[in-house]
Amino acid sequence: MAATPTPRAPSNPSSAAPAFTRAIARFQPGLPLAVAFSGGADSTALLRACAERWPGQVQALHVHHGLQAAADGFEAQVRATCEQLNIPLHARRVDARHTAGQSPEDAARGARYAALSEAALSAGVSDVALAQHADDQVETLLLALSRGAGLPGLASMPDTWARGGLRWHRPLLEVPGAELRAWLQARGLRAGEGWVEDPSNADERYTRNRIRARLLPVLGEVFPQFRATFARSAAHAAQAQRLLDELAAQDAAATGVGLGPEQGPRIAALRALSRDRQANLLRHWLRRVHALARPEGGSANASAAQLEELLDQIAACVTRGHHIELKVGAGRVERRGEILAWYNPAA
Repeated sequence: MAATPTPRAPSNPSSAAPAFTRAIARFQPGLPLAVAFSGGADSTALLRACAERWPGQVQALHVHHGLQAAADGFEAQVRATCEQLNIPLHARRVDARHTAGQSPEDAARGARYAALSEAALSAGVSDVALAQHADDQVETLLLALSRGAGLPGLASMPDTWARGGLRWHRPLLEVPGAELRAWLQARGLRAGEGWVEDPSNADERYTRNRIRARLLPVLGEVFPQFRATFARSAAHAAQAQRLLDELAAQDAAATGVGLGPEQGPRIAALRALSRDRQANLLRHWLRRVHALARPEGGSANASAAQLEELLDQIAACVTRGHHIELKVGAGRVERRGEILAWYNPAA
């Protein structure tokens, strides 16, 4: 009779996922920390690693979107994992269906962030970690390139930002997605038991899924280091955008931009700037003051064509009687005396 093979001990998780191990070692959030936990491999690895590093200081946030039959299974996996690890869980159910003119992705993303924010604040947590990784960052950059995005889009996803009284973190943006599964597998976990696979990730009706299934493998063959180099390009774009934001803030102060709708830039002072600086200031004004460009994106953004038309109108505004009123994003920009103002007719 053949001898029974001796079970092999799990491999060293650190050696199986060196970039992930380094990312967790560098991560310095405020404690207690909440981790957005879907039950998938990425957030499972992040939750387990954070719980190991900060025992008793980590909580989990789960959002049930109600968009697919598998969502109940996700929540069951999440609850089982949190019970096993003795991690407090805060689950929320939302209606993430999109409205007319809104993309399903935007609707789900907006509902998810609102639910995560409410759950974190209710739990008394100020720092929230998200599990987006290097592959997600590459997909975001490629989507931005396909839309002809400017620097804010090319900067892709920030690793940290503050919003709604919370500090948000993406500590895994330099970690390949495959490493997260390797780290879990080195701990003896596998799909279906240690984490769940979202069936919608295989649906190639979604552009992100087509990029993941068709484009990333080809990029890996042609440019083996593309995740690191693309991340570096996104970081350069983010740095350049920060410099433009600083310049826009200076120009905003010089042109009298305030916080209210009646405190837009003075037209004469705006015309004294170069066209490029006018465009930079107007983007800053529309994005920051009137929140046209939301972090999660959407139809409220001012289009490039709208901005160019507004710049042409400003160039032609040489008399006191020149009228300006243009649709920009979800509202309108108009001349009111010597200033520009933005308003939303629907509001």
